[in-house]
Amino acid sequence: MSAIVADQLAGSALAVVASEKMPRHIAIIMDGNGRWARSRRLPRTFGHRAGVETLHRIVEECGRLDIPMLTVYAFSTENWTRPQTEVSFLMRLLAESFGRYLDRLITEGVRIRHLGRCDRLPQDLLERIREAERVTARNSKLQLNVALDYGSRSELTEAIRAMARDGVDLRSVTEEQVSAYLYTRGLPDPDLIIRTGGEVRLSNFLLWQAAYAEYYATQKFWPDFGAADLHQALQVFATRQRRYGGVISAE
Repeated sequence: MSAIVADQLAGSALAVVASEKMPRHIAIIMDGNGRWARSRRLPRTFGHRAGVETLHRIVEECGRLDIPMLTVYAFSTENWTRPQTEVSFLMRLLAESFGRYLDRLITEGVRIRHLGRCDRLPQDLLERIREAERVTARNSKLQLNVALDYGSRSELTEAIRAMARDGVDLRSVTEEQVSAYLYTRGLPDPDLIIRTGGEVRLSNFLLWQAAYAEYYATQKFWPDFGAADLHQALQVFATRQRRYGGVISAE
């Protein structure tokens, strides 16, 4: 995996990125909330609340830049192993956030879609998600996919089981059929995956869908990630040559 660490890039001016070089689908691994809080001698919960505020700012900026799709990794299938107090807080925070920001998302033309398992989510959170999906269904400015209780291995396992239940001939299954059984069915694959917090790995996020995505990593914790950092990621993306396994004619 090749990644650029933002802190190592020279220069800070925000160049204009040509529309044809802009990603159509950005996915973000929002990492570093807990470490952000710890660096300020605050409880981890403060970091999670700050992370929600950052998410809304980035959603607004993506809308301003006419980026049509954003997918965020909000809670993984592995995050259930965290202390129960933190998990419970996160579930409450997520439910609260869907309610708190819904009117603004509607006004901003954002469509919500949940990616992930539903059977383990608290009922009140699930109801908030379903309501958000329903009332934003006609919005078209930006689609915000929230990966919540999401993990790629779980997603692929369930897709195989569903194909078997539906009688799909697994001996001749195609990539298109697999894609049609994933949580992301009907969505374009991400062009750019951004990870905050200094780590350079996918952590079970969009493993199938990210086959030809470009990667960008920054040392900044998610609560500190702002519009300028997003612009810098877009500038780096615009310099990449996406060959999809082939070569460009000049080579």
